[in-house]
Amino acid sequence: MLLRNSLNKNNMNTMMMALLIVVNLSQLTNEQNNRTSNLKMSIMETKENKRATEFEFKSLPYSYDALEPFIDKMTMEIHYSRHHKAYFDNFIKAISGTPIEQMSIREIFAGVSKFPAAVRNNGGGYFNHELYWDNMAPNGIGMSEKFKTLLITHFGSLEKLKEDFTNAGMTRFGSGWAWLSVDDNGNLFISSTPNQDNPLMDVAEKRGTPLLAMDVWEHAYYLKYQNKRVDYINAFWNIINWKVVEERYEKAVIKK
Repeated sequence: MLLRNSLNKNNMNTMMMALLIVVNLSQLTNEQNNRTSNLKMSIMETKENKRATEFEFKSLPYSYDALEPFIDKMTMEIHYSRHHKAYFDNFIKAISGTPIEQMSIREIFAGVSKFPAAVRNNGGGYFNHELYWDNMAPNGIGMSEKFKTLLITHFGSLEKLKEDFTNAGMTRFGSGWAWLSVDDNGNLFISSTPNQDNPLMDVAEKRGTPLLAMDVWEHAYYLKYQNKRVDYINAFWNIINWKVVEERYEKAVIKK
């Protein structure tokens, strides 16, 4: 009888010890998981890591038909949902799993000549279209008197600005873009680039920060204007969002 009681006590003690060990192990596991989770969150919140997720395919700031009659609904829908989306998808594919995905878009463009053509072409196509959509608005948005004075000071008149910008778009052979930009010295200039290049790239003839972007690829206007690029460019002047253009200028100048 005494032996049985002794065995029962020993069994109880063993069970209690085992239970305590399980509880302690569970607590240690939870603490380790919490530490791991916190570490992961800390890593994810670093500036470098955030850059990998800064690239997103943004919604249009207006409906497909909002820019009519100057740019038609079908052109907008195809241009945005197919062409622009393809550039974005292929850009993400080109940089995924490489050190490039940890870089900002400006850092990528500053050294784009060193990267594969897929990064240059699709990164440019993604970024340029973001600028293009945002610097247009239904019926256009006028510029402030301050910005108007600035443009006249640099170009002599708004008519001269329009003439030079139109000429940049018209004389760009094949596909490309026309730009109004500001250089590192705060000087405004007009230029054009081939394909999906832009003034931020180290391959651009004239480098600076883009303020106004105009797409002169045929897919931007052919459904409505066919081969009459000049008609599309003239229509473009009716839908410029000068408020956005001016904001880009002020932001660029402040950074210098």
